[in-house]
Amino acid sequence: MTSAAHFCSIVPPYILDRLAEQGHEAAQRSLALDAVHRAARLTAVAPPSPPHHLSRTVGDARHTQQAPGRPVRREGGPPAKDACVNRAYDALGATFALYEEVYGRNSVDNDWLPLDATVHYGEQYDNAFWDGSRMVFGDGDGVMFNDFTSSQDVIGHELTHGVTQYSAALDYQGQSGALNESVSDVFGSLVKQYALRQAAADADWLIGADLLAPGVHGIALRSMKAPGTAYDDPRLGKDPQPAQMGDYVDTTEDEGGVHINSGIPNHAFYLLATALGGNAWERAGQIWYDTLTGGRLTHDSGFTAFARATAAAARARYTDEAVANTVIAAWSQVGVSAT
Repeated sequence: MTSAAHFCSIVPPYILDRLAEQGHEAAQRSLALDAVHRAARLTAVAPPSPPHHLSRTVGDARHTQQAPGRPVRREGGPPAKDACVNRAYDALGATFALYEEVYGRNSVDNDWLPLDATVHYGEQYDNAFWDGSRMVFGDGDGVMFNDFTSSQDVIGHELTHGVTQYSAALDYQGQSGALNESVSDVFGSLVKQYALRQAAADADWLIGADLLAPGVHGIALRSMKAPGTAYDDPRLGKDPQPAQMGDYVDTTEDEGGVHINSGIPNHAFYLLATALGGNAWERAGQIWYDTLTGGRLTHDSGFTAFARATAAAARARYTDEAVANTVIAAWSQVGVSAT
């Protein structure tokens, strides 16, 4: 089984571009690597007979640019001496648990795709990405970014690109690309919330809260609660995410602003989850999952089409019309019509 895939990284290119322009060597190297990754044609190839259970393998690239690297921990094996290996292994399991236990999905492809990861990729590589088949983590440079296995939500985010790849296959460009990124933020946050058994009202709604190194003026890469407020640093710049359609950013950079404008649907989900109350992975997460996997989307769906699909998914799932009305209201608050 094969599926077309995109190179999907957690750190937006505009952040690395800004650092590179300031002479930050790790960012320059990371951008060069990312350019190679984007140029490559990515194809996910599932094994012919995957095991019908969670199967994880974490490899060590040993600071080379070769994946999968030397296998250092396999499913059911003892913890490694390397904390990065163990964090990656545990977060792969946490992501699998959310999808299987809450939504009945068997791995990212719903057909038991093994969850594989590579750590210690490159030299001070300032990123983590999904390559169509596996997670790949850099160590960060220790100046701007910490090790990329440090944020559980980042790992859930990247693996969700795989879920999208095998379900709605949203184009990685413009509004459909921003939705692709937003869905990954949504379920990345839900992976963390589910692992902590944390209600929507108690969650931080941050993506990459552990990634920024000491001394960086910021709290995360993105905030779903308050897009545009995650960081304001003289080296990184200011978080450019809008929370409302009135502030939508038209740009040719970042694949048409996929990491920027994702703040709008991110905020809609936050508003819905907190308005419904309780655990966000339940009703709000179920609606988003049903939308992503239920055949209501096309590859180029924009914000309005996605919003309407979420309202339809809410009506199909819940007899209480108040749930669908809450979905519509959440989108209305960010300037998108769901009717």
